[in-house]
Formats: sequence, C-alpha cells, structure tokens
Amino acid sequence: MRLLLALMWLLHWLPLPVLGRLGNLVGAILFVLARSRRHITLVNLSLCMPQVSAAERRRIAREHFQAYARSVLERSVLWWASESRLRRLIHVEPGFPLETIQSGPTILLCPHFVCLDVAGVAVMLESSLCSIYTTQRNKVFDRALRHGRTRFRPITLVSRAEGVKPIIRAMRDGLPFFMLPDMDFGRRESSFVPFFGIPAATLTAPARIAAATGARVIPVVATFLPDYRGWRVRFYPPWENYPGPDVLAATARMNAFIEERALETPSEYFWAHKRFKTRPEGEKDFYYP
Repeated sequence: MRLLLALMWLLHWLPLPVLGRLGNLVGAILFVLARSRRHITLVNLSLCMPQVSAAERRRIAREHFQAYARSVLERSVLWWASESRLRRLIHVEPGFPLETIQSGPTILLCPHFVCLDVAGVAVMLESSLCSIYTTQRNKVFDRALRHGRTRFRPITLVSRAEGVKPIIRAMRDGLPFFMLPDMDFGRRESSFVPFFGIPAATLTAPARIAAATGARVIPVVATFLPDYRGWRVRFYPPWENYPGPDVLAATARMNAFIEERALETPSEYFWAHKRFKTRPEGEKDFYYP
C-alpha cells in the first residue's frame, strides 16, 4: 500500500490532461477485466434506462469505468496538489453558499457521482464540515485518505456506528453536514422509494435530519469539465418546503433529483454499486438471480 500511495503522490505532478487520459486507458482495461462490476453496471443501466438500446448502455458502462478510473487517479491531485492549483481546476457554480451555511444548519447533499471527492474539496477550501466516515481496513490507506480529506481545515468525521446524534450536535455547532445519500445500506433506517421507477432501499436520514434540525438542504454535484480542464462543482439552490410533513415524499423528491442529474451525465453516476441489492420481501435478486 505504501508503494501504491507513493505512485499516487508521483501522479499528482502530471498535467491533468495526461492524468485524465491515463485514467481513461486504465478504465477501458478494467471494463474488460472486471467482469462482476461490469455485470452490475449493465444490470443497473438496463433497469434504469430500458428505453436505451443495449449497445448504447454498453457504451455508457464503458465510459463509466473510464470516468471512475480517471477519478481515482485524479484523487492524487486532490490529496497533494497546492491550494492554488486546486482553485484553478475546480470551477464552482454559481458560487460557494457560505452565507447560507453560516446562517444556520445546512445539509450539503452530494449524490454518488465519480467526482464526489472534488465536491468535498470544494467545500473544504471554504469551510469546515462534518460527515460520516467508514474506516478503511488498511491503516496506511486510512491515514492517507483522512489526510487528503482534512488537510485544508479541521473536519469532524463520525463513524456510521455512532449514529446521527454526533452529526446533529456538529450541525448545531455550525458545521454543514456533507452527506452521501444514495447507496443501499440495507433495510435499517431505509424505506423502499422509487429510483428510476424501481423500489430502492433509500436512506430517509436526509429528510429526518432536516426536520430535526431545521436544516436547509443544498444539493451539490461535481462533474468533469470538457477537454480535461478540471471539474465543475455546482451548488443548487436550497430546496424549498423540505422535507414537509411526509418523509417518504421528501425521500422520493430526493431520488427524483438524483435521477435528473444522472441523466445529464450518465457515465459519471456510480452505476457499479448494487443500488437495488436490498429487495422488498419476495422479490428476486436483480444481479445474481
């Protein structure tokens, strides 16, 4: 792992166009070799985009592998590049909502696009934050990951096992909650809510935490800029009347927003995750029936 991290450190000196093209090459190779993840990706795309031809879904899947591999290599820039270089490469639209964050509890809702780490860095360049963190098995990698994510400002990282109470305390102390809302963590604290029309085990925590704290919810999505020029981080306007009285309706609203963003840049959404792993009672496994 130390050798791999040393290689990552060396990669951060490369110009971004070189690093991006190298990531595309690695991703194309992984698309051929990583059969299980390729299968999961193609199943997800067939479920969510049945109107698209099989050939087109396969093209999106290949580009997704390339985008993901590229994002992993470009993480070296996020972890070790200077602040001035990052500010040149990260284009924030329409601007960082610092005034909104400072005015009260805030949830920064960041769906699983491959460049989500860029969104985290864009926030840390301007503000501390709190987030839920899963400790990595390899301690060397865990230290490197924590360093990369906390090197500009102190960050409050809470393990998933601790629950939401430490997060709510941190939010009340003025830290925005950087939240990744759209993975399948099983039935616990989840409800089956449509995602591309398919019941998906979805965390209701964004709506519940917003209701408990009075937090405004600001979605943030990071994507690649064309021609390897860097990344675009877009902060959307705070959702109005969210969550409202119905947690399930609020969660469905969140999923609908993520669907719209995924259709805008389909190769950059994280299709390699088993988003529909947990099924309602009696339903078959989509991935390995």
